[in-house]
Amino acid sequence: MSKRFIFSSESVGEGHPDKVADTISDAVLDACLAQDKFSRVACETYVKSNVVVVGGEITTKAKLDYVQLAREAIREIGYVNDDDVFHADKVFVNLLITQQSPDISQGVDAKAAKGKKKAEQGAGDQGLMFGFACNETPELMPTPIMFAHRLGRELTRIRKAGKLAKWLRPDAKSQVSVVYEDDKPVSISNVVISTQHSSDVEHAEIEEFCIEQVIKKVLPKNMLTKDTQFLINPTGKFVVGGPQGDTGLTGRKIIVDSYGGWGRHGGGAFSGKDPSKVDRSAAYMGRYVAKNIVAAGLATHAEIQFAYAIGYPEPVSVYVNTFGTAQGGLSDQAITDAVQEVFSFKPADIVKHLNLLRPIYGKTTNYGHFGKVDADLPWEKTDKVAALKKAAR
Repeated sequence: MSKRFIFSSESVGEGHPDKVADTISDAVLDACLAQDKFSRVACETYVKSNVVVVGGEITTKAKLDYVQLAREAIREIGYVNDDDVFHADKVFVNLLITQQSPDISQGVDAKAAKGKKKAEQGAGDQGLMFGFACNETPELMPTPIMFAHRLGRELTRIRKAGKLAKWLRPDAKSQVSVVYEDDKPVSISNVVISTQHSSDVEHAEIEEFCIEQVIKKVLPKNMLTKDTQFLINPTGKFVVGGPQGDTGLTGRKIIVDSYGGWGRHGGGAFSGKDPSKVDRSAAYMGRYVAKNIVAAGLATHAEIQFAYAIGYPEPVSVYVNTFGTAQGGLSDQAITDAVQEVFSFKPADIVKHLNLLRPIYGKTTNYGHFGKVDADLPWEKTDKVAALKKAAR
């Protein structure tokens, strides 16, 4: 008897309040790194109505206009309509920024300190990180989250082109439910799109546009069946959106940012954090390792977990789980051993190997931090395939 189940993942658009906050935080990070690659940044943003609060701990030699950075990020998203309460030129930007705690700094710095175990760069915090990959899509990502991201990207592309559907506004969400049979994606049972719109458009027009110009254009035709259900703006109206309709906070869309709920998540957010924070850099390393495992043919599905103690350079644990899909008679332990032979998980080595002290983080903010093969993000490379195959013999 075949195994059948449905798995759903969601994505959100650039104008979603939480993504507005993420975008501002990553804009601050990139601006710091552009002037001072050794900046220590933990930038958190809060948005509501016509107020933006940019806070956190930032130690940098960069000279920045934080207010202008926030306005430019909001403008690029598209909050520039005269009837927007949340408007790039009209928001009140409040700053609550201090320097990094010296107690944390001495743990991260690559030098000796009283009570510190090793005179190497240590992890910026304790915590556990996961990386995941599978062979379902060309990007080696789970199907539901990749499809949900496609819908969001297309809505944004059309909105910013400004020629079709001029009633589109920045806030949007998408969700795709995929039918699996014997662990293979075979069809789509349900597609949900909620998109903010101006008040002068009828629901029927929005529905037809989203189905014909977005869903049917970007999702595989062979997976859309006569039974696929489309739910478009299911409340019937979505005029009030963005930070006017809901509060936004940095780091609140961690499942959207990663694997759509398919792979596990350690709980740490990404946006606004420089790569000394293992919440971000080690999660990127986890993706890099898992993707190379799958690309090497060692397994069809691979998840890696590793964990750190603050101020200590070596991970306290490393574990690879292939969910029974290991190939060629390999065990999960054999793959774990191969991984530890090929990769270093020390924070300093991760930063160096992935070349993370650069202003690249604005590329990651929207539509997932993983699976962007065209964005030239180093953790999406599969350049360790040969080394892994050799180590796993």
